[in-house]
Amino acid sequence: MTTIKDIAQAANVSSATVSRILNQDSSLNVTPETRQKVLETAKALNYIKKGRSVKTSYTLGIVQWFSAQQEMDDNYYLRIRQGIEDYCRDHCIHVIRTYKADLGYADQLKGVDGLICIGKFSEKEIEYFRNITDSILFLDMTVDNIDISTITLDFEQAVQTALTYLTGLGHQKIGFLTGKEYVDQSELFNDMRKEIFVRFCAEHGVDYQPYLKEGSFTIASGYEMMSELLQDAALPTAIFAASDLIAIGALKALTEHGLSVPKDISLMGLDNITMTEFTTPPLTTLHAPAYEMGNYGAHILYHILNPKSTAAMRIKLPCRLIERASCKTLLP
Repeated sequence: MTTIKDIAQAANVSSATVSRILNQDSSLNVTPETRQKVLETAKALNYIKKGRSVKTSYTLGIVQWFSAQQEMDDNYYLRIRQGIEDYCRDHCIHVIRTYKADLGYADQLKGVDGLICIGKFSEKEIEYFRNITDSILFLDMTVDNIDISTITLDFEQAVQTALTYLTGLGHQKIGFLTGKEYVDQSELFNDMRKEIFVRFCAEHGVDYQPYLKEGSFTIASGYEMMSELLQDAALPTAIFAASDLIAIGALKALTEHGLSVPKDISLMGLDNITMTEFTTPPLTTLHAPAYEMGNYGAHILYHILNPKSTAAMRIKLPCRLIERASCKTLLP
């Protein structure tokens, strides 16, 4: 029978460390690598506790729809994953991380107890994931199947908060720079931000149609969309960008064309990535709780697994206004 001492010797740590890790002692200060090594060693040695075989840890698979490089470029998805992994580290959950761009990524997920999918996926991919495990949760994407749990941002609340703020400053000509996302090479994902923006403007008499551009959720696309708007004779008094990366690209285009934010035009983003504190001027934005989304997601999936639960949840997280220096009040 495998003992804690056997695990300690194999993992090259003390018996006390092994005991505290296996008993999920959250006060223990060890690296995530050490914690995971102990869990993997215990599992490999078929550790038995108190006379019965126990699972020393669940194995959780993470599928990130971005590549590793894209994740670094857009840290919204990185923060989601960090939230998941921090929870798993604190609760002794073994993690298998994959990226959809990796060759053979799905093969790495076989045998996982639960699966968290970050980003946008096709119906075919969703069905494939469900064949791996029925303990599954999607982050940043709603799905039609009522048996699947999801956590998303509350875009209805976020867009309305942004536009209520801008119209409250007196803006009635508001541009919108947004992006398109695809779940595969041809299937467009239905993003609600544009629909909500258009509906709000129509209901509140806001002039927006000449100032709406669609590209992608990148700095380069924000720069290109803003540059296109600058070619027109008239500009809106404010721009709402559907992501901070778009807003940062738009800010660069405005600066290169000799326009000052917010003196000449107000600019607002969405996400509250770290970079927005250090732009010139600092960017007004909406805080998207990406880290919390990941952390809550791991927490929920853990409790779906332990004890086994079939009740699915649909959770929407609100976004909080972060007022900085990139928007101004219009004089009456």
